[in-house]
Amino acid sequence: MLPHQHALSWARAPAACLNFNCMLILLPVCRNLLSFLRGSIQCCSRTAARQLDRNITFHKLVAYMIAFHTAVHIIAHLFNFEYFMDAQLNRNSSHLPFILSEIGDNENVSFLNPIRSNETSPTIVMFTTIAGLTGVVITLALILIITSSMEVIRRSYFEVFWYTHHLFVIFFIGLVFHGFGRIVRGQTLGSLNRNKPDTCANRFEEWGKNESGCAVPEFAGNPPMTWKWVVGPMFLYVCERLVRIYRSHQKVVITKVVMHPSKTLELQMKKKGFHMEVGQYVFIQCPSISRLEWHPFTLTSAPEEDYFTVHVRIVGDWTQALYEACGGNKSELQEAWKLPKVAIDGPFGTASEDVFGYEVVMLVGAGIGVTPFASILKSVWYKHIQNNEGIKEILSIYFYWLCPETEAFEWFADLLQSLERQMTERDMADFLSYNIYLTRWKETEAAHFRVHHEAENDPITGLKQKTLYGKPNWDNEFTTIASAHPGTKVGVFLCGPQMLGKSLEKQCISHTEAGVKFIFNKENF
Repeated sequence: MLPHQHALSWARAPAACLNFNCMLILLPVCRNLLSFLRGSIQCCSRTAARQLDRNITFHKLVAYMIAFHTAVHIIAHLFNFEYFMDAQLNRNSSHLPFILSEIGDNENVSFLNPIRSNETSPTIVMFTTIAGLTGVVITLALILIITSSMEVIRRSYFEVFWYTHHLFVIFFIGLVFHGFGRIVRGQTLGSLNRNKPDTCANRFEEWGKNESGCAVPEFAGNPPMTWKWVVGPMFLYVCERLVRIYRSHQKVVITKVVMHPSKTLELQMKKKGFHMEVGQYVFIQCPSISRLEWHPFTLTSAPEEDYFTVHVRIVGDWTQALYEACGGNKSELQEAWKLPKVAIDGPFGTASEDVFGYEVVMLVGAGIGVTPFASILKSVWYKHIQNNEGIKEILSIYFYWLCPETEAFEWFADLLQSLERQMTERDMADFLSYNIYLTRWKETEAAHFRVHHEAENDPITGLKQKTLYGKPNWDNEFTTIASAHPGTKVGVFLCGPQMLGKSLEKQCISHTEAGVKFIFNKENF
């Protein structure tokens, strides 16, 4: 059990930690700031730049610490209130806590115990004081934010996650004003100078008497400190939002809409002054669907193209509404003037921007996670055609695409077929090695395709490279690449699920030896 006399220390220590963590929590979601920092330090330290790609992971860790310290802070203050109540209920003049509780009764504001009477209910104090009321609001907001951030909610009910996450505004307002009631009080500096607490604490019967050397102690509320910790990050976040608002009002023109059979919507757009790098992503808002919701999508176009594209997989309410607004549920063509207006925020940097900094590159995409690599592969080919100096470092690209079903191949197979054809024409067939896996198929289920295996092109994708079934043996793949490229740095880039990321990161560590070094990079949204 937490001793009463130490409860205040147990409340104030987590409060100090809360101030520090609340200072940090907004910084990882300042996307423009991170993009600026990433570009600034890229030339100095690639390792430091990679740490910025883990901004969402850092944001979650800080949130967990806020939740933990909030719980400890609340529990400690419950013990404090019990201690305050006991001091008023146990009206014993030989009991120091009672004597301290009595200070301030005679029109003297220098009280210590916030519960001024033995008839006062702690519940009333909780809902009538600034500290109590803001504490309840902060706690409720935090509970809603954390519970709605769980993976299952985020994946299935993104709108719930999106709206409840904006309770952070209420959280920070309550946090700033939480200490303004000055309910935590301490002995004033002047009173400490006139008294010797170690001596006078045990002589409270003599307090205020002449020649006792122990005056009646004076107390004052501790000044609020939280605002000093959070005002800087709050200012940066406000600037971030102003930049987003400015960008959202810039005109975006949808120049082309493609409805892929796999229920993937392709949007081709143009925006004045828009510049991108490979693998970057944007946030898209469609005011006719919701003026508050912004959703991230990886750019699938190359920087060399005069437009930018995104591929949207239809999996939720918002994407379904966008699909219908673009005429995806209609058999006739949608007229250009009927297409919905969209707003774009971005582009923002990701780990994939570093792809041209390696001699050998492994690209691993799972399902729709292949989108950043569409941009990379297009850009690589454009640079080769233009004899761009930036591409000469890359010796080989190994591309792996893992898909559960055949439908997901349709939109991306066209790009691979085009690259395959052009590489063959230029006698560069070995430059790009690609492996496509149907992960939910087994060899037995694909038996009826065997008759086609003697054909020149694969019956599923139309590529010369045959489709593989099941999951890749990553240990063999890493061993093969390490043997083929001794003495090189291999950049491993993943856009896919967390479990696959953990597996590939372990492979990078285990296959990094004196001769070859695998460096793991993962997309995070």
